[in-house]
Amino acid sequence: MITEIGIIAGEIWHYLDEHGAGPFSRVVTGIGRPKELALMSLGWLAREGHVVVRQEGQDLHVELRQQK
Repeated sequence: MITEIGIIAGEIWHYLDEHGAGPFSRVVTGIGRPKELALMSLGWLAREGHVVVRQEGQDLHVELRQQK
């Protein structure tokens, strides 16, 4: 399962790179993956410092962290 989480993390990163920041629900719909796996992958990306995540109402707002 760790391989699948890593693959989905890559899909999330590429989706955000192509479509920009926005609600996590839009990302899940855009990549067509189960929400549970997408959340695990988002956690991976956040822990590695690749994305910024913040709560906005009932959804999460996600964006790629700016390169320094």
